[in-house]
Amino acid sequence: MTKGKIKEIISKAKFGEGMADYKIVYRDFERLVEVSLGEFLKISGNFEAIPMSRIQTIRKKNKILFQKIMR
Repeated sequence: MTKGKIKEIISKAKFGEGMADYKIVYRDFERLVEVSLGEFLKISGNFEAIPMSRIQTIRKKNKILFQKIMR
C-alpha cells in the first residue's frame, strides 16, 4: 500500500499540480536527506539508484502527505 500511495502523490505532482512545492526526505545510509521532488527524480534515476522504500516523508509546502513510521 505504501508504494501505491507514493506513486499516486508523485504522479499528481508531475502531471497535475506541478512539482515546485514538493519536498522528499529519503534515507541515505544513516542520514536523512531533504531535496525537491524534481531533484529526487533526477538523482534516483526513476527509483533505480534510490528505491522508493527509502522515502521517509513527502511534503507539499508545510503539509505532510506521506510519512513512514519509524520502528
